[in-house]
Amino acid sequence: MNPEDTLHALRAALDVTPDNVPLRRHVAELLVGLRRLDEAEVELRTALRVAPDDVELRLLLASCYRGQGKLSAALVVLDDLIDKDLDIVRARLERARTRLRLGDVEGAVRDYRAALDDDPTAADPELAMGLGIGDDGAVDDDDPRELVDGRLRRAVDEQAGGPELLPIDPGIDFSAVGGMEDLKDEIRRRIVHPLQHPELYRAYGKAAGGGILLYGPPGCGKTHLARATAGEVSATFLSIGIHDVLDMWIGQSERNLHRIFEVARDSTPCVLFFDEVDALGASRSDLKHHAGRQTINQFLAELDGLSGDNDGLLVLAATNAPWHMDSAFRRPGRFDRVLFVPPPDAPARAAILGVLLEDKPQRDVDREAVAKRTEGFSGADLKAVVDSAVDDAIAEAIRRGRPEPITTKALLSAAKRLRPTTREWFQSARNYVLYANEGGLYDDLKEYLRL
Repeated sequence: MNPEDTLHALRAALDVTPDNVPLRRHVAELLVGLRRLDEAEVELRTALRVAPDDVELRLLLASCYRGQGKLSAALVVLDDLIDKDLDIVRARLERARTRLRLGDVEGAVRDYRAALDDDPTAADPELAMGLGIGDDGAVDDDDPRELVDGRLRRAVDEQAGGPELLPIDPGIDFSAVGGMEDLKDEIRRRIVHPLQHPELYRAYGKAAGGGILLYGPPGCGKTHLARATAGEVSATFLSIGIHDVLDMWIGQSERNLHRIFEVARDSTPCVLFFDEVDALGASRSDLKHHAGRQTINQFLAELDGLSGDNDGLLVLAATNAPWHMDSAFRRPGRFDRVLFVPPPDAPARAAILGVLLEDKPQRDVDREAVAKRTEGFSGADLKAVVDSAVDDAIAEAIRRGRPEPITTKALLSAAKRLRPTTREWFQSARNYVLYANEGGLYDDLKEYLRL
């Protein structure tokens, strides 16, 4: 039986026994093997609602997050496992892999050594090679990358060319963003109008540009909103991931950041968008002896325009964890406006469903009815609903021997089997709203949660 047939059979069994955790974990493992990580994440989250303390599920979810580049989310899961001393060896190894991908080589080495101190048989040769140390955690003095105990002696300019940067035409504007009217109005006031009427703003001594930090649960359209903002002001769009900045060579991350800002300044008007910015702007109090402090300082200097004129440059950033960012990023002239991006409301959910169902065989789908039954679902959750309904339609088409359209009933059935993945984020965010809302920073989230 090929993997797709196996998956179909297992999912059919899950329809009968939806709380069968081992079976759902097996489905997730198959999906991971097929590199369908977004689907695997949905299965793992569903299983964790039944068995929230299952360590195997949580480790697999962290690995799944890492594979998708959701490194901050992976660290949240792993930090909790380590704090509670749950399968601490494997959790530390997975955290070492995640930290290495983040560019935190020193932290990755510390985790790897701690794991081997607890269990010398847990050595991972591939991970050790990536860290530049021996399988047993010993330093390899002959390593050509000059990594010693997690620290690089120096960067070699010839080997560090930096990321390939290409500003693009965003291709969409606010008309492509369903709902979010309050957010769009705020962005128009802070960004669109200054860039559309620069002479008026200069007359009042205000430059066009600035910074806005978007935060909220994953999968809710922060990147889409940033891209639409660029289209609204007919600006170029430059999207930056942490892999474009962080580098294992000392000093190269700072050079990458400077180069990114220089490309954006040469392309004004330009919307420069940083995804998962908490990985670049972590609190410096947590990095007292870490090279990452220099990267943060460079980021702050670029935002201040110390290395060039930022007029006409808009910096947008997105994070799932604004509480992990250094408070210096919120000073005037930097990310001085922090906006909460909630899960899509009913009209936005209906619009997202329309996009997801486009070009798929369907019959009289009542998108508004489905939207009404998917309260709290993110855009990624809605994609999982449509994918599940498509799987059902394909299974029915195979059984009947003819194509079957997707119906409202099929979508509602799929939605009933799934739960919004945003709930886990809101559970964590609630604590910050209640106990760390200095200066009303999270008042919009507080209002959304009705606290």
